[in-house]
Amino acid sequence: MSAKDVFRTRFDAASIVLIPACIGINYIGKLFASVLKLPLWLDSIGTCIGACLGGPVIGGICGAANNLIYGLTTGDSITLVYALTSLFIGFFVGIMARTGFMKSFPRALVTACVAGAVAIVISTPLNIIFWAGTTGNVWGDAAFAATQAMGMPLVLSSLVDEIIVDIPDKIITLIIVFVILKALPEKLTALYDASDKVERL
Repeated sequence: MSAKDVFRTRFDAASIVLIPACIGINYIGKLFASVLKLPLWLDSIGTCIGACLGGPVIGGICGAANNLIYGLTTGDSITLVYALTSLFIGFFVGIMARTGFMKSFPRALVTACVAGAVAIVISTPLNIIFWAGTTGNVWGDAAFAATQAMGMPLVLSSLVDEIIVDIPDKIITLIIVFVILKALPEKLTALYDASDKVERL
């Protein structure tokens, strides 16, 4: 696939249906993790499905829109701030998928590591700016409190907080997405084939 094809984007009926479906998956996943106080976010499964099928732009839209909708409907102001993180997760997972990194399980794990790294790099500064270094996840914040009690610098404590939550979350997320994509019928996935003549954003 050419570099031009990687960023090609369809805004046809298939994509219009895909975006709200993926946002709904994200919403349910995050709500599930929040209610059960899991050490995960589970809020980017839909984003990654959208990214793998529709490409980087669709993935970014799914990610950012989910955070905004979830934050506004639940009053979770923390979620609103991280719309930027979700946007970039969707964007980079879309690039990885378009370049063949969701075609096999080992490559899907590489995609998971990239998604986790993107989340950590973008979210850690946001944590420090808006929330004194914490993430809002009970497990990650427990690690943050422990490292702060040990005298670790704020930046490193916030980084540890983010790593503890984001790396396992993205690994589990991309494994789920990989399984879902493999189960989808070829007639459906063909609707999002970027090698076809498509409308560029």
